[in-house]
Amino acid sequence: MKAVLVEELGGPEKLVYREHEIDPPGPGTVRIEVKYAGVNFPDTLIIRGKYQFQPELPFSPGGEVAGIVKSVGAGVTEFKPGDRVVAGTTAGGFAEEVNAFGFNTHLLPEAVSFKDAAAVLLTHGTVIHALKDRAKLQKGETLVILGASGGVGTAAIQIGKIMGATVIACASTDKKLTYCKKLGADILHKYSPENLKSAIKDLTGGRGADVIFDAVGGDYSEQAFRAIAPMGRHLVVGFASGTVPSIPWNLPLLKSASITGVFWGNFFRKYPESNKENIQDLLKWLENKSLKPQIDKVYHLSSSAEALQKIEKREVMGKIVLETAN
Repeated sequence: MKAVLVEELGGPEKLVYREHEIDPPGPGTVRIEVKYAGVNFPDTLIIRGKYQFQPELPFSPGGEVAGIVKSVGAGVTEFKPGDRVVAGTTAGGFAEEVNAFGFNTHLLPEAVSFKDAAAVLLTHGTVIHALKDRAKLQKGETLVILGASGGVGTAAIQIGKIMGATVIACASTDKKLTYCKKLGADILHKYSPENLKSAIKDLTGGRGADVIFDAVGGDYSEQAFRAIAPMGRHLVVGFASGTVPSIPWNLPLLKSASITGVFWGNFFRKYPESNKENIQDLLKWLENKSLKPQIDKVYHLSSSAEALQKIEKREVMGKIVLETAN
C-alpha cells in the first residue's frame, strides 16, 4: 500500500510518499481501508516530535480516518469486514490502510459520507468533550471562541449553537469572521491581544464570558481570562499561536473561575464508553443535517505536505481532508 511517512522528524517538506507495509491488526484493533483522512493541527506537531504521543520512526501522521473494515484483531466483535466506519488513530491515518483502535472506531450511518465523517471525529470529538464534559455548557450561556475560523473553532461554533449557547466568534480577519457568521456565530470580533479583554466585556454587557474555548494560547489567553465571568470556565484546547501562556495564579482565585484542560486523546483512551456516547451524538447530528462539516479543501494523499503547510500558515477555514482514490 501507499503511505505518507515521517522518516526523520521535521517540517512537511520532509514527508515521503511511498510503498509501506503495516502489521496485521493486533488484539483490539481494526484494519481499515482508508477512503478519506482528516488533517489537523496536531499532525503538524507529531511530524516534528512535539506531540504528546510520539510513534517510533518511520510512521505516518493522521489521527482520523473514514473507510471500510478489511479485517479485525482478536477480541473485536463489534465490527466485521465491509462495515463503513470512522475511526481515531492518533497516527497512521495518512495511508491507504491503517490499524485503528477498536474502542474509537464507530459505525457510520448510511446517510453520512466518508468525506464528511473524516472531517469531524477529531475536531468535533474534541469540541463535544470540551463543551459537554469539561465546561458543562448550559443553554443560554455565552461561549467565546478564540481562533473561531479553524478546524476546532468552526466545530465549536456549530456545537455551541446546538447546545443553546450565545456564540462570540473571535478571529483575525474580516474574511474569517464573515465565514464564522455563516456558520451561526451570534457576535463577531476581530481580535488582537490588546483589545480582547475590553471587547469581551463590552460584548457581554460587562458580565464576561461563561465559557472560553481557547485553541490559540499565547498572549490571547490571559487577556481572555481577564474577561471571564464569575464561575466561568476557560477551556485549554491547544496552542496554535505557538506559545504556551503563563497566567498569574491569583486570577482564577479573584475571578472565581477555572482553567480546564481538554485532551481528547487521553479521554477516548480512558473513558471509551463516554466517548462513544459523544460520537454517537455527532453522527446523529450529521445524519439529520443539524451538523454540517466545513471542508476547506480536499487533497490527494500524495499532497499531504501541501495540506499541512496550509494549516501551518493559518490559511484554512474549517477542515482539510485527504482522499486516497486516484
